[in-house]
Order: sequence, then structure tokens, then C-alpha cells
Amino acid sequence: MSDILEIESLSKSFGKVRAVHDLSFKVEKGEILGIIGPNGAGKTTLFNLISGEIRPDTGHVLFNGEDVAQTRTHKKCRMGIARTYQIPRPFLNMAVFENLLVGAIYGAGRSYRDSRKHCIEILEKTGLSAKSGTLVKSLPLLDRKRLELAKALATDPKVLLVDEVAGGLTEGEVEEFLKIIHGVRKEGVTVLWVEHIVMAMTKGPDRLLVMNFGRRLFVGKPDEAFSSPDVQKIYLGDED
Repeated sequence: MSDILEIESLSKSFGKVRAVHDLSFKVEKGEILGIIGPNGAGKTTLFNLISGEIRPDTGHVLFNGEDVAQTRTHKKCRMGIARTYQIPRPFLNMAVFENLLVGAIYGAGRSYRDSRKHCIEILEKTGLSAKSGTLVKSLPLLDRKRLELAKALATDPKVLLVDEVAGGLTEGEVEEFLKIIHGVRKEGVTVLWVEHIVMAMTKGPDRLLVMNFGRRLFVGKPDEAFSSPDVQKIYLGDED
């Protein structure tokens, strides 16, 4: 497989705090890359840099070989980079289906007629078909999480950034999301998934990127990552 996303020597500081420091890694097309690390490791900042919400101090974000580090968010969305947020950001006073239409029409640039068919398919994939006409403000947490993912999928992403979608969910609900994420990958979408739920990170990704203090600590298979002494140290501390 070829690399669809490449991060080269990426750095971002906020005052004296280095949130991301000389970070480099590659993501293959069709891969699920999990990203873990303690609070403050730079995971959300990395997503903000990739999606275009902030710009790096130095380094490159290569998407299909093109440097998009300085490209604005809406242009990256139209190119095929979409993301979810840890705290869902829906249009609360709109129906579920209307939320998806916004993503399909304004994010992907589809026509209204084409968007309707596209959004119906996404509702089915994410288990929201029965809630299509429901106002978002009345949805429980699980359905809001589903909607957050569905909105991103409505923009026709080639690369999907998933930010802690499993937080606050039961084990069974996490299993449901794993099925959705793997289904998305089968359709050719590359997934980068930041998560704190260990079960999701052992069953979901092909590889894990472990970050600490904005740096790359480890990249490899999930079982290798969780058995690494360096990774165990940042989560569990020294035995002494």
C-alpha cells in the first residue's frame, strides 16, 4: 500500500510549551492508525494541525504527496480530510438528517439531490436511520457520538480523524463503534484514531503511534506497543 499521509518534522509551540515537537510518521492508505499517550502528549494538537485548525511552526503535512500544512480547514475538507471531536459539535436545533446534509452539501460539494441518497446510506452505516428526523438536542450520548462520526463521513473523507469517540460509552457500545470504524476502512477510508479506551486500541487499529511530550515514542503493532517498557513507564510510572 502507498502512503496517503506523511507527517514530516512537525512542530507547534504555544508560548514556551511545545505541544508537538519534531514529529514524523507515515500512514498507509486504508490503514487504521491508533494514537495514544497521556494527557498533554499533543494528540489533539496533532489533529488540529492535520485538519488545518492551527498551522505548524515548522514541518510538513503531506496528503497524497502534496504539502497541505498551510491549507485552510474548509479546503482540506473538500480535498478529503475530515475529523470528529471528542465533545460532539452538532447543530442542536436541526434534525439528524439535516446535520448530515450540511456536511454533504457544504463539505463534499454534492448536489442536494445526490446528498439525500448519500446521507441515507450513512445513516444506515452508523445506526441512525430510526433517528433521521429527530432533533439533535434530544439525542442521548451514544447517538450524538454516532452523529459526530456520520457528519464527518458525509463529507466523503479519504482520511478520517476520529477524536476519542469511545469516551463515556459502555463496553458494548465501544464494540459497536469498532464495527463501524472497520466498516469505514473496508470502503477505503484511512482512519487516524485518538483514544484513551485501551480495549478500543487493542482491537481497532492496525498500528499504534504513542506520543509523549509532543514527541513520537513508539510506532508498531498494538500488542508490541502495550508490552513496550517505555510505553508502560509513561502510563504506570517507574516500579521504584
